[in-house]
Amino acid sequence: FDWKKLFWVIFGNTAYCFGIVAFVLPMGLITGGTTGLGLIANHFAGIPVEVFAAVFNVVMFLLAIWLLGISFALTTLISTFYFPRVNALQGLTTDPLLSTIFAGLLIGVGIGVVIKAGASTGGVDIPPLILNKKLGIPVSVGLYAFDFMILIGQMVFRDREKILYGILLVMIYTTVMDKVLVNGKSQMQVKIIS
Repeated sequence: FDWKKLFWVIFGNTAYCFGIVAFVLPMGLITGGTTGLGLIANHFAGIPVEVFAAVFNVVMFLLAIWLLGISFALTTLISTFYFPRVNALQGLTTDPLLSTIFAGLLIGVGIGVVIKAGASTGGVDIPPLILNKKLGIPVSVGLYAFDFMILIGQMVFRDREKILYGILLVMIYTTVMDKVLVNGKSQMQVKIIS
């Protein structure tokens, strides 16, 4: 068993959780992901968000086993059930822009660390990982595209300003996640033309 991998999965999920509990929930910010899809399903089809999220996560988990392997799926299972209590962090700020920035930083670091460790936070993270494995599309690009479409789907029934903050949040966390994923892999090319 790889304890180092487990440490990074727990560390990443903790950072992710801090971003959600300290900044997203208190400010009522919206984001993409499974919850965003659940809100769309609830609005248009009347499906309870919890039911949609449970079914969607099970389907994504089975898809991860099939296409990404059992080891990946098992570490993703840890992410699904690990959610530390961090209620003391609520109310750090009442500024929606500050909340958006700090949530984006923490969520980006969290998702990036978990993916770099060879796991996933589950849900909507899995399709971009599959696209990366099968087609070579960068995970951050896939995640940005999925989350952006989910936010656009919510524009019909959500406050427009919240959508704009949501788009900014997605842009920040996908950029930070991309930086975490490529950390230590950057290369330099020098062309000398004479």
